[in-house]
Amino acid sequence: MITFDDFKRVDIRIGKIISADRVEGTDKLLKLDVDFDFEKRQIIAGIGKIYEPNSLIGKKCPFVFNLETKMIRGLESQGMILCADDDGPVLLYPDKEIKPGSIVK
Repeated sequence: MITFDDFKRVDIRIGKIISADRVEGTDKLLKLDVDFDFEKRQIIAGIGKIYEPNSLIGKKCPFVFNLETKMIRGLESQGMILCADDDGPVLLYPDKEIKPGSIVK
């Protein structure tokens, strides 16, 4: 269990995936370029076994925005996509049009 104050420290924002490519030498990792309206970030995501890169272009999904940067396979990941788990990742989407960079509360 975490406190509500702990949860409030997590900055979750909607990002629009503007490009997606497979990370060379893996079948699981994708390199996503994500637009948050005021900033673009590169995020490495382990969703490549379920999702084809081209199917992700234009999707708006929630991302952890204030996660410490991490190097994965020599690539910098500047956040984390949030997915449900149902024997593999399942993307989450807003149910109506929303601006990239919107804060998830």
